[in-house]
Amino acid sequence: MEYIYTALLLHKAGQEVSETNVKKVLEAAGVKADDGRIKALMAALDGVNIEDAIATAAPAAAAPAPAAAGGGDAPAAEAKEEKKEEEEKVSEEEAAAGLGALFG
Repeated sequence: MEYIYTALLLHKAGQEVSETNVKKVLEAAGVKADDGRIKALMAALDGVNIEDAIATAAPAAAAPAPAAAGGGDAPAAEAKEEKKEEEEKVSEEEAAAGLGALFG
């Protein structure tokens, strides 16, 4: 993961994302740089527009976090409880069928 973070950091800083720069940043952070992993990262990033990749990933990262305890949304909490109850209502036949699948 640190290799990807390094590439993102270099990109954000306006620096070229190159093998040399990635290795320098990793070593400055106290990470023993693996040349094979750096080459694999460079191959994976070949032809990738990092800005587009960030924009595509941003909606998933910007999803709202669950509400804090006590200040949460009551209907959402009730819906979660109902869903849990539905999941717990597994019939014995379904459970046996699931176990049967394990043994062929």
